[in-house]
Amino acid sequence: MSKDISFDTIQNFTDNLAKHPAYPVAANAAQTNGIFKASQSTQTKVDLDPSFSVEIDTGSVTNQKQSGRCWMFSALNTMRHSIQKEFKLKGFELSQSYTFFWDKFEKSNFFFENVISSADKPLGDRKVSFLFATPQSDGGQWDMLCGLIEKYGIVPKKVYPETANSENSRALDDTLNTMLRKGGLELRELVNAGKSEDEVEAKKQELLDAIFRMLATSLGLPPKTFNFEYKDDEGNYHIDKDLTPQSFFKKYVGWDLENYISVINGPTADKPYNKVFSVEYLGNVVGGRQVRHLNLELSEFKNLIINQLKQGEVVWFGSDVSKGGDRQAGLLDTKLYQRDQLFDFDFSMTKAERLDSGESMMNHAMVITAVDLVDDKPTKWKIENSWGDKPGFKGYFVMSDEWFDQFVYQAVLNKAFLPEDVKKAYDEGKKNPIQLLPWDPMGALAFKY
Repeated sequence: MSKDISFDTIQNFTDNLAKHPAYPVAANAAQTNGIFKASQSTQTKVDLDPSFSVEIDTGSVTNQKQSGRCWMFSALNTMRHSIQKEFKLKGFELSQSYTFFWDKFEKSNFFFENVISSADKPLGDRKVSFLFATPQSDGGQWDMLCGLIEKYGIVPKKVYPETANSENSRALDDTLNTMLRKGGLELRELVNAGKSEDEVEAKKQELLDAIFRMLATSLGLPPKTFNFEYKDDEGNYHIDKDLTPQSFFKKYVGWDLENYISVINGPTADKPYNKVFSVEYLGNVVGGRQVRHLNLELSEFKNLIINQLKQGEVVWFGSDVSKGGDRQAGLLDTKLYQRDQLFDFDFSMTKAERLDSGESMMNHAMVITAVDLVDDKPTKWKIENSWGDKPGFKGYFVMSDEWFDQFVYQAVLNKAFLPEDVKKAYDEGKKNPIQLLPWDPMGALAFKY
């Protein structure tokens, strides 16, 4: 039987405030400065001094502005570093807007295909509701960017620059999602009316044509060929003519993307270690590379990241920046805000408890460029962010090792640096991955910051 809250109970709670002698001071501090400022520790700034024993120089940071393209920016940043170094191009960027265009277009087809395949289910079905709740967003995953590059290649930023709609994507997302919902309902009606596959496909092509036109109008038509013209840091002029986006990637980046795999640390009961997982309805390129995650224990997960840094290669990673962070100071630390003392309440939860309860999930991708090892153990990490050069240390952040343990969930590693048992577990598991539900916290089209 449900019980309401009585006024006597409220009076008891009011009387209990007197048992907390720090209450008046805490209340003044919280009400004047806000909870986080009132509970912020000054020691974190001392502990997270930006000095590191293992560090890779990556130059100036990028700025995703008012868009949720962190996964795209950070992935392209890992690729531009080698271009900057080899071709002496300080400040060089790859076009995030180019991959943004094709991601939006491919996600539209991905959504329509999922709508068609689920048309026999009612709109109130949880999975159908999930599809229509957010037909597409700016968020994505490493494997999804790989799928785009494998199909469309990449281009320099100056060949396909930013627009008002890529830098601030709210109106574009709203417009596209309206088109997708309307089109999705029309496709469902055709399927449920018993129309032929050809008729349904014809309607889908009509919708995609309208979406392509909208994207080209908002972002510009992506180039098929271009000239790569530049002066290097020594002032020497170069021009490489008649490149395609695919040939540019092959010549200037040259990575075999199959060698880069996603590993996660997801310590929940439904995710056994050393198994590979995929997520239902998570993807963009139909028939292209699918999202795959190999789940590893924290100690192994962390040691493999350290090893890659020692080999001179940065690491793309996914985390929850909504917890324990000071955006302006560029600090990430579990001890940054001492709310336990402010409210006399134990806020502690395990990593698994946060994931299971919705307290935490992946929401931001960045790049690890350094680690500080003391007695061969990590104490803090240097992070290349994509929020411009104003926050933190000229755009770089420092995270404590304790924050890493609690809020870092994913990393992308080069198979060349992995032990044989890890490579074997991934290669065997990706053939028949365990499928997670669309809303699983490791699914994360949630990269949105």
